[in-house]
Amino acid sequence: MDPYRLDETPATARVGTDAEIDAFIRRTAITAHHPAGTCRIGSDGAAVVDPALRVRGVEGLRVIDASVMPDLVSAHINACVIMIGEKGADLVRGVAVPAGTAAAA
Repeated sequence: MDPYRLDETPATARVGTDAEIDAFIRRTAITAHHPAGTCRIGSDGAAVVDPALRVRGVEGLRVIDASVMPDLVSAHINACVIMIGEKGADLVRGVAVPAGTAAAA
């Protein structure tokens, strides 16, 4: 496999200690995917937003995006985020869930 491996880049060649590795990662890491789960929804005290997407302790503020997801899904999050947005829009407008639907139960 040796013919297929690449040499270290000049930036990583200067990184040796754990502290240097940590500093390098902090300087260079970026998110190339959709962040999710940073403001977890839930009923417990550790949740940042309540089930109505209201930020606990901040009046008049809701979070309506992928950050309210309690955990990452195992697929692309686009459909989940659209659903969160639709539900959030209903909550802001005060639209009730129709009686007799699974969501109303």
